[in-house]
Amino acid sequence: MDFNMKKLASDAGIFFTRAVQFTEEKFGQAEKTELDANFENLLARADSTKNWTEKILRQTEVLLQPNPSARVEEFLYEKLDRKVPSRVTNGELLAQYMAEAANELGPTTPYGKTLIKVAEAEKRLGAAERDFIHMASINFLTPLRNFLEGDWKTISKERRLLQNRRLDLDACKARLKKAKAAEAKATTVPDFQETRPRNYILSASASALWNDEVDKAEQELRVAQTEFDRQAEVTRLLLEGISSTHVNHLRCLHEFVESQTTYYAQCYRHMLDLQKQLGRFPGTFVGTTEPASPPLSSTSPTTTAATMPVGPSVAGLAPPGEAALRLEEVAPPASGTRKARVLYDYEAADSSELALLADELITVYSLPGMDPDWLIGERGNKKGKVPVTYLELLS
Repeated sequence: MDFNMKKLASDAGIFFTRAVQFTEEKFGQAEKTELDANFENLLARADSTKNWTEKILRQTEVLLQPNPSARVEEFLYEKLDRKVPSRVTNGELLAQYMAEAANELGPTTPYGKTLIKVAEAEKRLGAAERDFIHMASINFLTPLRNFLEGDWKTISKERRLLQNRRLDLDACKARLKKAKAAEAKATTVPDFQETRPRNYILSASASALWNDEVDKAEQELRVAQTEFDRQAEVTRLLLEGISSTHVNHLRCLHEFVESQTTYYAQCYRHMLDLQKQLGRFPGTFVGTTEPASPPLSSTSPTTTAATMPVGPSVAGLAPPGEAALRLEEVAPPASGTRKARVLYDYEAADSSELALLADELITVYSLPGMDPDWLIGERGNKKGKVPVTYLELLS
């Protein structure tokens, strides 16, 4: 019990000394040991990494789960170390409503058939979204959280310890400075007159006491300096490890981009398949050759393909029972021809296709009943089918 009381009193004394030193530094009444410029740069870099990691983490969570209530619920489950319940995505919920509507309104009607097809596509979109959220959480969010809850907490702990060691060091410097000043005053002030021997004895005794105090303060300063240097080195090594953190986060960022690319590619394929399926039902909307508004110019093949009008699934350019027309005999429509720039080289697979060279300009148009993934391309007297993903429509 006595030992604990002594330790408690010692800790209270150390805390009081640090508080006094910190207060005096804030008011400019005490000197402060400054860290070197490189160390300060490491501290600033670490703080910036922590702050931006928090912002990126929070905004990514918003991207993956826009519903704030759902995010709070997931946060509570994680803190309670319980499994987060499976939640239906918005696409899957929409698919469910569409399927129920089709069953009630008539699954054999054109509207009911279309609802069923769209519901199937929305369900696939919801499943793709679920996979994307899962992969992004594992490959991107988890490493960011591990840094904030692991490495950063260790760095913060060592920085606080370094701050305490610096306060102890500066307190020792201040104590030594005061002891030396008192010793010098005790040495110069004493009265050496023979008529006042008592003053001389008292002054000599005070000088000896202050000399002992100076020796004690110097010893404490050496110990404090050693502990400060050791802690500064530990903290420096941790701060230099931020470079490894950046490398790890860079790898995770690449994985996040790959997951997002896969997700959007799946969405594009599902919607393109849905457009083709919708064209097979009588009475459903079929896009015209000339879109209502011209598509935006883009260098992305998928973007260009997404802007193309959709017609019925390819059953041939000629009606059943009639011979298919040759491409040389097909005249371009009076309106609806457009200029297109070739994005990549394309080698024709057969005589019905037109070989392409990157950056050349050709005239393109579509025909009723033609596969939306292809157009008719003309270059001079040559004519043939060309894939839309290799083109950028200009006008």
